Amino acid sequence: MIIYSGNKSQFMDEVVEDTLAYKIRDAILEKMHRRTGDAEFRSWVNSLEYMYKVLNDRDIPEDSGIAIEYNLPNTSKRIDFLVSGYDRSGEGNVVIIELKQWQELEKVEGQDGVVETFTGGKTRHVVHPSYQAWSYATMIRDYNEYAQNKQVGLWPCAYLHNYLRKENDPLDDPIYREYLDEAPAFTKGDVRKLRDYIKEVVAEGDNGEILYEIDNGRIKPSKSLQDAIVGMLESNPEFTLIDDQKVIFERIMELSRQCERDGKKRVLIAKGGPGTGKTVIAINLLARLTQEEVFVQYCSKNSAPRTVYASKLKGSRTKSSIDLMFKGSGAYIDAPKNAVGVILADEAHRLNEKSGLYGNQGTNQIHEIIRAGRLSVFFIDEDQRVTVKDIGSVKEIKRWAIENHAEIYEEELVSQFRCNGSDGYLAWLDDVLEIRETANYSLEGIDYEFIVFDSPQEMREKVIEKNLEQNKSRILAGYCWNWPKAGRGDTNTHEIVIDDFEMSWNLEGGDAFALSPTSINEAGCIHTTQGLEFDYVGVIIGEDLRYQDGHLVTDYRMRATTDQSVKGLKKLEESDPEKAKKLADEIIKNTYRTLMTRGMKGCYVYATDPALRRYLRGRVKESYAYGVVVSKPSCEYECLRLP
Repeated sequence: MIIYSGNKSQFMDEVVEDTLAYKIRDAILEKMHRRTGDAEFRSWVNSLEYMYKVLNDRDIPEDSGIAIEYNLPNTSKRIDFLVSGYDRSGEGNVVIIELKQWQELEKVEGQDGVVETFTGGKTRHVVHPSYQAWSYATMIRDYNEYAQNKQVGLWPCAYLHNYLRKENDPLDDPIYREYLDEAPAFTKGDVRKLRDYIKEVVAEGDNGEILYEIDNGRIKPSKSLQDAIVGMLESNPEFTLIDDQKVIFERIMELSRQCERDGKKRVLIAKGGPGTGKTVIAINLLARLTQEEVFVQYCSKNSAPRTVYASKLKGSRTKSSIDLMFKGSGAYIDAPKNAVGVILADEAHRLNEKSGLYGNQGTNQIHEIIRAGRLSVFFIDEDQRVTVKDIGSVKEIKRWAIENHAEIYEEELVSQFRCNGSDGYLAWLDDVLEIRETANYSLEGIDYEFIVFDSPQEMREKVIEKNLEQNKSRILAGYCWNWPKAGRGDTNTHEIVIDDFEMSWNLEGGDAFALSPTSINEAGCIHTTQGLEFDYVGVIIGEDLRYQDGHLVTDYRMRATTDQSVKGLKKLEESDPEKAKKLADEIIKNTYRTLMTRGMKGCYVYATDPALRRYLRGRVKESYAYGVVVSKPSCEYECLRLP
């Protein structure tokens, strides 16, 4: 959707007449039902006058196309300014210009394509303007059929017209080089340079025809994107489908084809516990559906799985359109009905009602996903709901599917490929954590390494030793230690302190916790590890889970004040103590269940509560005679195997 379109001559006249900003404001209200704030209006006036200066050149054709505020289909992203026309060879081109009011910025180390600047009333981390312009061009190139078929040239750039560039400017830091090469950044005093950039590819006008065709073009994944993602997937054996994973994968593929044929809306709910391969199916679907020219997106509440799986698909390349296929669960607030062919909602148990930083946007994430997708697939494990705001449940999904007149399908993943493929370990853990009673009182016959330590330091040493094998072991912890803003990027700032043991939480920014080799020096929390897996994990259980009078006791008040998972429990406790206690039990026990099932081969545990350590050790000792790993009070351990 284009908010304003015309040609250069019309644009120049309307700027001179001081009417253009008002036209844009009125068009946004009419087309998007959104009112424009005073600050945004003033920024348009300022930027449009600068663009008037840039285009005030007789060699830029009077009938070249102009578009302002082009809303990329099925996203909330808008391209500020576009110029279209033909080069001297008669080839169609579009110049994409990202306009910025910024006056200064700082580089951000360890985060790809991110800078720090004052915007929106405060200092924030935002993407580098060249990255932003490049990503918009990539989105059009990879998903717009007209741009693909006509081989329209897309020329992104950024124009920071208030920004006075200096020597060794952070805007030009080498860490942003690859994005600057793709989308040059023009600053204050660069009017002639930006003119030349436009004139190089727009020598003849098109009266906006190219922009019109792009705006009305069909969404279709490009062949290059199809080949790239399939090739990357084939080189990652961890994404191979096994047993019932393959069956459900094929079921979803067929439902997608049915949706393409008959236009009906469908919802599939795929239930499965830890390690059953929910994410493996989702990533395979992302690749195969793209290959079948379906517009498909993977979404999740937590950014950790998106970051990790996008990185694995990209391989060694840092700049890739693969990133644009991964969305947060709040990305569909304003998405039109059936805007996306297939939406793959991973970790659906973590979906929230509201979206946004302050939880005040949208109506309901489940509803928005179902509305936006012709086929919506929800991968869910209801025993992994770990915050007060988590609303993802089979019942809730069905409710919104009915509301959106969607056909409902259900599948269940049974085969377990984590915890050495042992359903028995999961059942034993549920019994140990008093989540549900099971017949698995011991670890008899289960080939899985489980050790209880009396020292967090000794546990750390064991995990570090295991990590030397493949960089697939990590230390995790319950959120019982604060994570203050100061020091979040410094591994030498130790937030977790237990007597003489000290450790940092996972760092903010940088490489993903699950992938970075240096992450072995930090502890991950539920938010950085849910949806991921490792070979071995060491789990620190904090004071929010204790053992008293023969039973486990949860205490949400022992959670860190920086933990948003239990926000709202105190108020609920005042009005309904019983409900608050039940919810706290569920959140805390599910959290540790999730952390203690991240390891494929083994789990090591240290609990700050001595009574809990004794209880866990006692439950493990019941299995001593059967040849599984046993922890001893002296912190020594031994591994026995059945002959």
